[in-house]
Amino acid sequence: MKTARWHAVRMRGLSLIELMVAMVLGLLVAGGIITVFLSTSSSNQVQNQLAQLQEEGRFAITRLTGDLRMANGQYCSNTGGTATLGGAGVFMDGLRAPRIHAADIEDALSDLTTAWGATPYPAKPSEAYYLPAYFSMRGYDCDKTGCAPTAPANLPAPGKTAGSRVIGTSILTLRYLDAGGGWSLEGSSFAVPSADGLLDHVTVVPTTGEPTIADHYSAGDLMMLADCSNASVFAASLQNGNEFYPQDVGAGNFSKPKAQQPQSAPRLFNFSRDYKTVTYYLRVVDNGNGGTTGALMRSENGTAEEVVRGVERLDFLYGIEDGNGNTRYLGASDLDTRAGGAIPCPPSWQNPLGGDVGCLWRGVKSIEVRLLMDGQQNLASLGTAERNYTYAVDGIATPAAPGAAGRKVTPAVQGFSDAMLRREFSALVSVRNYNP
Repeated sequence: MKTARWHAVRMRGLSLIELMVAMVLGLLVAGGIITVFLSTSSSNQVQNQLAQLQEEGRFAITRLTGDLRMANGQYCSNTGGTATLGGAGVFMDGLRAPRIHAADIEDALSDLTTAWGATPYPAKPSEAYYLPAYFSMRGYDCDKTGCAPTAPANLPAPGKTAGSRVIGTSILTLRYLDAGGGWSLEGSSFAVPSADGLLDHVTVVPTTGEPTIADHYSAGDLMMLADCSNASVFAASLQNGNEFYPQDVGAGNFSKPKAQQPQSAPRLFNFSRDYKTVTYYLRVVDNGNGGTTGALMRSENGTAEEVVRGVERLDFLYGIEDGNGNTRYLGASDLDTRAGGAIPCPPSWQNPLGGDVGCLWRGVKSIEVRLLMDGQQNLASLGTAERNYTYAVDGIATPAAPGAAGRKVTPAVQGFSDAMLRREFSALVSVRNYNP
């Protein structure tokens, strides 16, 4: 019988050196994981910011171009009459701007930035007149020191705090008629002439798809009677629930309008509501992370709304035909002065108030709009090269730092962080304002 022999098993633990080596290896692995995580997180932030920037930049351009295309758009009476020969050998019809019979249109136009009597603009008329071209479109070029012409007083002052207008960003006010508004004067709706052919009153019976009078008219609103040849704006009173009577001469009107006939496709608009005044500018907003960015603002008939955030530069150039028939892109101040008097008024210009002030606003054929978008949120991880960008208005052809010499306005001057992605967006838009 064999005797079992038991061998004692000697138990061993980790030495201090082995433990330290294991900890160091663990820290190296953990450090690698953290590095990869931070790198991935930073890359993800950059990609997300870039995607957001691209999406909002495209949306801003789309919203802007939609309004720009309508600049000075009327019902169906933008042009007409005897054509005259332009500098490029093109015959151009005379502008059929609305004839203003109402004694006071300031409130109806809203955002009226061209004050009567402000040099060099004419004094307030005392008789019926055609709406001047500079009321239908007026731009303002702004840099870090101010605007030319002087910025509208009804907009926020420039500054770095939330609610201010963004420093060095331009402004554009344009007007157009919502041709789908108002009431068609056919069937039960019609204009009633008086014995002298002037308008006695307009009877309105809304049809399917047209607004009710109660929803689309308030006491004091101006009315606009238009067809495909003429348009007249006048003060009126509502009687019998659906009859609009022009107010007497000297009591709201300079004179009474003519009564358009049914064969001319007449339509009655509420001028105070259907004639849109749209102003674009940039406002400083809080980005929610202790910093600020710019927001594209759209004001319609005096009510401003935010379109999109992340816009820190806004500039416009206006395409105008010079005396040689060439298209030149000028700033707003050059249009106001006709580039020092070197560019003639459009051949179709019919000055209703005397002089040639603002005549080139009638001749704008296209508008080039440029936006500089930023990522809104500060990204401290961005490298120097990633912060570089171009913006054509600055005249810098290759990507350069936010504070590079030559920039007309830098993010620091505007109160924005340098550590954001930035991209330029642009569009060239043909406008209804010019119709050869």
